[in-house]
Amino acid sequence: MAFISTMEKPLADLRENYGFSALLEEDCPDQPMPLFEQWLAEAMKMVTLEPNAMTLVTVNAEGQPSARTVLLKGVGEEGFLLFTHYTGRKGLEIAVNDKVCLLFWWRELERQVRIEGRASKLSREKSEAYFHTRPVGSQIGAAASPQSQVISREALLQRFEQLTEQYKDAEKIPLPDNWGGYAVQPTLIEFWQGRPNRLHDRIQYRLVEDKWIMERLAP
Repeated sequence: MAFISTMEKPLADLRENYGFSALLEEDCPDQPMPLFEQWLAEAMKMVTLEPNAMTLVTVNAEGQPSARTVLLKGVGEEGFLLFTHYTGRKGLEIAVNDKVCLLFWWRELERQVRIEGRASKLSREKSEAYFHTRPVGSQIGAAASPQSQVISREALLQRFEQLTEQYKDAEKIPLPDNWGGYAVQPTLIEFWQGRPNRLHDRIQYRLVEDKWIMERLAP
């Protein structure tokens, strides 16, 4: 199969020889979350554009995966927290298959973190508490959007303007019934550190009977 390309450099010739850092077993804690929090803190210092951005992969009832970029809004004992529409594509897919995958890519640090786990809804109280920390425009935008449905730009803007007028004197914008948070409880976390000559470091933690098992994977 032949492809016509106007690129100055062939895709096959694009490559980087990583060498920013290393990831050795003796530097890894017994459990993965302290290491993730350390890496996230370092990313927040060095990554200029949304270091909390992550790819969320969901799978529908037919086994078709779909991926999109979302934002991590909390991490702790509950797991990895994100917020979205329950009636959008990702919410509908989680409803039929709660197994998901998250992926962080921090180019400046030559690192990625891959997380497998199960997603569950946060309580309405926790979703509402976060919802009201968002800018007013974002709150109205969440209420205005029938996420993942076919719509014209004009209809979306009209809905936004209607709700802006409706809530202009309101003390609080009500949390939409179809919007809220998920907690992804991890069962596997893999830390990837780029190394020279493609001999990358891959340290994986697997949860086995409530105990984390750490092991090195071949690159």
